Amino acid sequence: MTIAPPVATAIDERRLDPSTIAQTWAMSKRAIIALARQPALVVPSIIFPLFFAALGTASFGRAIDVPGFPEVDSYLDFALAGAIAQGVLFGSTVGATALATDIENGFFDRLLSSPTSRTSIIVGRMAGGMVYGAVQSAFFVAVLLPFGLSIKGGVVAVIGLVIAGTFLALAVGALMATMAIATGSSEATQGAFPLLFIALFFSSSFFPRETMSGIYATLADWNPISHLVEGMRDLVIEGASTSALVRAIAIPAVLSVLTVALAVRSLHRRLGAS
Repeated sequence: MTIAPPVATAIDERRLDPSTIAQTWAMSKRAIIALARQPALVVPSIIFPLFFAALGTASFGRAIDVPGFPEVDSYLDFALAGAIAQGVLFGSTVGATALATDIENGFFDRLLSSPTSRTSIIVGRMAGGMVYGAVQSAFFVAVLLPFGLSIKGGVVAVIGLVIAGTFLALAVGALMATMAIATGSSEATQGAFPLLFIALFFSSSFFPRETMSGIYATLADWNPISHLVEGMRDLVIEGASTSALVRAIAIPAVLSVLTVALAVRSLHRRLGAS
């Protein structure tokens, strides 16, 4: 289907007018309802991080005595930030896969042919992942508290974790949306997921960088996931300091701006090729 360039150009000039906000809200509701109606797509991203947190606590409980390991009451406290990051990375691919499916079945082209803001199409679709990322973050805290989880930062830290999870969901979701728009294939989008899994494990999500050496330590040092996870972790094991809040929230927020820009750029390229 051919997309009329004049419509795309005219709509693209509108940014934050009331109609754009309304369109984004409508797309957001559609994405959130779609997630709620398909629990089978999102349940694994809750179960597996909790499983890894439980397994890690049982297997590496004494690792907290290793030289270089941060002072922490239990490995469970240390593992919470990694569990949230893992769950959000898993769950954020769902929205991008749904976007690729919209492209495959023609619904995406119908949206582009309508007087709809291009940004609202991207951000609206990612809104479901953002809501889910916030819910995941709060859910992991609620589930693990009865098992001995201790959060030194209190309520402020929990709010910081939820906000960080929300921005991380947007950042990852927009990155995967870039892949979805560029390929128009749900299979290709799902196929990119192992790269996120590798990025997670080449970070300090499960062990502190102070205990690493060689190429693994170098990769963890350069991995932005390491730094945002460490900010989230500091909220749990040290307290709600300004430094921890900035690292936990600002890093995924900046990443989300960059990845949303990439997704919009990918959309412009798709329009130009239509």
